[in-house]
Amino acid sequence: MTTYIYESIPEKKGEKVEHYEIRQSMKDSALTVHPETGKKIRRVVTGGYGLLRAGGSPAAAPAPQGHCCGGNGCCR
Repeated sequence: MTTYIYESIPEKKGEKVEHYEIRQSMKDSALTVHPETGKKIRRVVTGGYGLLRAGGSPAAAPAPQGHCCGGNGCCR
């Protein structure tokens, strides 16, 4: 079972967005309503930051200018 982050979809202007952690199988489709409250929700896409090279092998993202990290991602 995987834990996904969902957020409510405000129905009125100024309505506060609520966030939920919901466990479900990776095979399950994303939910559109909260299973307990019935409020409309959407899955929040989160994850790491990286680039793919041609051929599908992952590559480290370059360090921003002036940042202490080198190309290998380690700060010294």
